[in-house]
Amino acid sequence: MRILEINFERTWRGGERQTLYDMMGFKSLGQEVALLCRSGYPLQQKALAADFEVKAHANIFKVLLFLIFHCRKYDVFHVQTSHMLTYCILTKPFHGAKVIFTRRIDFVPHKWITRLKYNLADHTVAISTAIKKILEDFGIKNIALISEIVVPKQLDKARGLKLLVELNVKQGSHVLGTTSALVQHKDPLTMVEAIRILKEKRRDFVFLHFGDGVLEQAVKDKIEEYQLQDVYKMMGFYDNVEDFFSILELFVMSSEEEGLGSSVLDAFIYKVPVVSTSAGGLKDLVQNGRGMMCTPGSPQEIAEGIDMLLNDSARAAAIADKAYNYVLKEHDIKYISGKYLALLS
Repeated sequence: MRILEINFERTWRGGERQTLYDMMGFKSLGQEVALLCRSGYPLQQKALAADFEVKAHANIFKVLLFLIFHCRKYDVFHVQTSHMLTYCILTKPFHGAKVIFTRRIDFVPHKWITRLKYNLADHTVAISTAIKKILEDFGIKNIALISEIVVPKQLDKARGLKLLVELNVKQGSHVLGTTSALVQHKDPLTMVEAIRILKEKRRDFVFLHFGDGVLEQAVKDKIEEYQLQDVYKMMGFYDNVEDFFSILELFVMSSEEEGLGSSVLDAFIYKVPVVSTSAGGLKDLVQNGRGMMCTPGSPQEIAEGIDMLLNDSARAAAIADKAYNYVLKEHDIKYISGKYLALLS
């Protein structure tokens, strides 16, 4: 089978990483895989480094020409973003490929044209039960539930330890953290509130927040207002941020909306216990004792969950073990890729 993965984003976030993992998974199962992406951005660079065939273009006009005149050789388009789905559906009379769309966001769609293009796709894949329900309520047919892939890497712990030295973190301090963009659906201000409450209970920790975004100044202002600079460290964006899971004792998510939560899957695979809200697809991950589950928008519950696990290392270890065993089985690259191939058979 000849599969064309399609992702035209400029960023390197969870969706782009999953695109690369999907390619790796299909290739490992004997499929021919190529990538259509935006030229000059991280996804192109990483796919080339992994020795994949890459069709990179600078703008949508060139993409449309490519879809119309050069895509008859592909059997399947695996589309990773909604706006690219539009162009794949419009050009289907020319390329003739099956169109599979994976939806990763749990925002509720509204426009009739969105419903139409989803239903014109051969299959729509939801990565969580929350997204699947949203699409079903919206009137979308042919929805499959297939979650995301986790591929563990060898962590550079020395890099993490060096960071702690640079931050002057006291020896013996509990190191907590998150890898979360500073945008509203991640609800970073609730995270700040949770750390404020936690600091009222204890002072033996530091919280590292990796990520950037439009709410950066608002978060910094709130940290300063609460005088949390000694415990709440704004780290900004780091490449290969997974290395810092090697120094984390707990991983925390405060999202009010979440398609799934790939960073939680990272915490699982690196055996870092998780305290998380149950927003969107996060519930799929942290339910059944795989994490401390909190109500979205409740800083009190997040703070209590953190405090409880810091006080009970045996419980934290049991949660981490359960999550690790789960992610090894349910998010394995060949297992998830096999689900896609079964969908196409």
